Amino acid sequence: MENKDDEVKKAQVVEARARNISHNVRCTECGSQSIEDSQADIAILLRKLIRDEIQSGKSDKEIYKKLEEDYGETVLYTPKFDMQTAALWLSPLLVAGAAAGVWAYKKHRQKTNVHIMALDLVRGVPLTPKEKETMLDLLTPPPPQGVTPSSLWSRLRGR
Repeated sequence: MENKDDEVKKAQVVEARARNISHNVRCTECGSQSIEDSQADIAILLRKLIRDEIQSGKSDKEIYKKLEEDYGETVLYTPKFDMQTAALWLSPLLVAGAAAGVWAYKKHRQKTNVHIMALDLVRGVPLTPKEKETMLDLLTPPPPQGVTPSSLWSRLRGR
């Protein structure tokens, strides 16, 4: 009885491992489905290959490596981190860092307007918010009147 229970447990472990690996492998024929979800012939063959490899005692890592060697890196849903994919992996961090830098610069620029700070020093008393707004209106240069993207667009639309 115990021997039969052990066989059932072993079969369940093999099945669970095979499904886990199959969910992380892209079908080479479909491209957008995992081999677990695909009914293409190649997907069926790959699922059988994975089960055979598990039953022969190979680890998940060895199976992924074999699949990658046979079908290329694109067969795996999770590409490895190396010099070729570093830009892809790090680009969200670079964009977020640049956005945070621009935001911090604008906030710093907004709070440390040199003209208002100079006026505060001369007067000896800080300006009220209304005075600060008036000073910024007076000291901020008007937008350029020459060629701007909107003026170019209106010229092109008019033709």
